[in-house]
Amino acid sequence: MEGASNGGMLYHEVQESKLCAVHCVNTVLQGPFFSEFDLAALASDLDSKERQMMLQGTTTAAAGDFLSEESHNVSLGGDFSIQVLEKALEVWDLQVIPLDCPVAEPAQIDPELENAFICHLHDHWFCIRKVNGEWYNFDSLYAAPQHFSKFYLSAYLDSLKGSGWSIFLVRGNFPKECPISSSEASNGYGQWLSPEDAERITKSCNLTQAPPQSNNMSQQQHTERLPSLAETDLQMLSDMEDEDLRAAIAASLMDSSPATASGESSIPKTENKDIPEKTA
Repeated sequence: MEGASNGGMLYHEVQESKLCAVHCVNTVLQGPFFSEFDLAALASDLDSKERQMMLQGTTTAAAGDFLSEESHNVSLGGDFSIQVLEKALEVWDLQVIPLDCPVAEPAQIDPELENAFICHLHDHWFCIRKVNGEWYNFDSLYAAPQHFSKFYLSAYLDSLKGSGWSIFLVRGNFPKECPISSSEASNGYGQWLSPEDAERITKSCNLTQAPPQSNNMSQQQHTERLPSLAETDLQMLSDMEDEDLRAAIAASLMDSSPATASGESSIPKTENKDIPEKTA
């Protein structure tokens, strides 16, 4: 049996400015592998390739309209497209697949058998990741990763889909280890936590309130976008989960309401996107 990755530690990044896409990629990889400059470079490269494609076989007017627009892969507000996240994770032999794609059908039925999901709505990205056999929500708007049971994982993903979130499955060869050095651990928003530390931090937070406000999205916006579970689901949790987990879930979902479709600023571009073949 393989030992715990990263010595059993969890890598979490707390929201910094508008870098939720960076935090999302790094928590998928479980280490500080990418910076905002790395993703910006990938976005610029994608923009250049898209412009070259538009210049081939199009009219001058159509190409001019495209070239005159802002970047299609990073907004002025700092929100990156799904293509940028795909390119970053491809470096590590990982595929990003829309959850509603036929190839991802097994993940819709048994999500606990997978390893990671990326979630996006409007201008916010976050990762749900299995680490050392346990599931955690690595949303950068929270002070620490939040533990999910296998049952709650499925219910939470269903609620996200019902609330309008785009969900992507991540498959491939995830990095097993990331060197934990003092310089990497003190980059300002990345931190290594034991599962016990993460649980203690989560319990110490006031879970009845929205996550800390960031420049990327307001407290009210994030609260509106959080999914809510039906009463029957909460009853099932009551029957299946331990007392502490039940209390945390009930408190965190008490004031949540389904997201609205208003105010959308950036939608991942997935149309006509071929799913990359998994490499050996």
